[in-house]
Amino acid sequence: MTMELEYSSVLTGAGFMLYEVKQIAKLKEQGFSDKEIRQKVLEENIFQYDKLSSVKRAMPYILKRVDLLDDTLRQLLIEESFEVGKVINLYAIMKFDRLFFEFMQEVIQEKLSNNNYYLDKVDVNSFFEQKMEQSEFMSSWSETTVAKLKQVFKKILLQVGMLKDLKSGELNRMLIDDRINEHLHLIGDKNYLRAMGE
Repeated sequence: MTMELEYSSVLTGAGFMLYEVKQIAKLKEQGFSDKEIRQKVLEENIFQYDKLSSVKRAMPYILKRVDLLDDTLRQLLIEESFEVGKVINLYAIMKFDRLFFEFMQEVIQEKLSNNNYYLDKVDVNSFFEQKMEQSEFMSSWSETTVAKLKQVFKKILLQVGMLKDLKSGELNRMLIDDRINEHLHLIGDKNYLRAMGE
């Protein structure tokens, strides 16, 4: 369960990464082990990165994210449209990253449930300030780390289509495929749907 996770700044090195998550999901589906996947991704440069160090840094988080998906969600991620994949990847990020999930719940869900379609810089800043006051661990993070996380959070919202652009701060509701909606209700994860503004 997400709430048992510690706060983490790993999203600074592993943002949305839908393409990468999809590639790993396909390899898992083919029966490759994590070790074989790591090897294959590096040797064949499956992610098509210029620097292998970036691949090595992101790999553990991508693998964990894919492991959080059950068979149904993994199949939908692999076989369905980009739009379906975006929602599943967002769900996996929330499930993997407690801080991002809380951001989605406390800021985005709150705004959308009040029909407030504007994400202000102040909203993001006050969320982080509040968390840093509550968490000794987070209060030790550098300004650079916090600034990078704020950027990554907004970029994820942009890539998933919830944020129109980075300048205006205009929010959109996501279209969530009925199959994902039904499945997350079925497995008891409707709080993630609510965090996405359902």
